[in-house]
Amino acid sequence: MTFRKFILTIFTVFAAQLLAAQIVFAAGSSSPTEAEAPKSADFAAGKAAIDAEQWDTAIAAFTKVTADEPDNADAYNYLGYANRQMKNYDAAFANYNKALTIDPDHKGANEYIGEAYLQTGNLEMAEEHLLKLDALCFFGCPEYTMLKRAVADYKAKQS
Repeated sequence: MTFRKFILTIFTVFAAQLLAAQIVFAAGSSSPTEAEAPKSADFAAGKAAIDAEQWDTAIAAFTKVTADEPDNADAYNYLGYANRQMKNYDAAFANYNKALTIDPDHKGANEYIGEAYLQTGNLEMAEEHLLKLDALCFFGCPEYTMLKRAVADYKAKQS
């Protein structure tokens, strides 16, 4: 076997193992992760209110969650989302920024704050969060795809 064939074989094996690892990672494991840990009753009520588009109820529930769990980035993200739906942009930005202070790599908060920036006419900041998601989502993720689509739609409406 020539040296070139040897290197090509090693590379092929490595690439196959990397692909297999990505497939296993994407499929998840059988044990729950921290993100899948049970949430409080208020968190569940807030999520149900968001699903039902009951923004005031969601805001009340997630306000309780953030008071009880001041380091819960997910709760701040949902609180920001509910406020954004009510067009309470100052509150939405404050909550998204709190979520990102707790977890700068929070994909949902990066997507939603980007969408909020678009709704308030700040394309530059939306694109910054799109770049952040691009870095976080090496193989792509729904949050990146959604914000990328929102940025493209925003640009299309501007021209």
